[in-house]
Amino acid sequence: MRPLRLTLYIRTYCHLCDDMRAAVEPWRTRLGLELVEVDVDDDPALEARLGERVPLLMGGDEEICHYFFDEDAFKRWLEVGA
Repeated sequence: MRPLRLTLYIRTYCHLCDDMRAAVEPWRTRLGLELVEVDVDDDPALEARLGERVPLLMGGDEEICHYFFDEDAFKRWLEVGA
């Protein structure tokens, strides 16, 4: 089983980022997942790579979803990791 570590790429002024964080939180709490938030505006290379494609939720090196929380994609990611 792979470690269940999530990375959420955000911007501080992004309401979609706030929505994604709120959608992930119950899962994180219930399953004891590690969630690391990265503000793309703090890293020029990351900002250039992702552009406006935030929020972006990653499980390890795998993209789970972006812009909006996709519960089905998240569940598929969990199943593969189990």
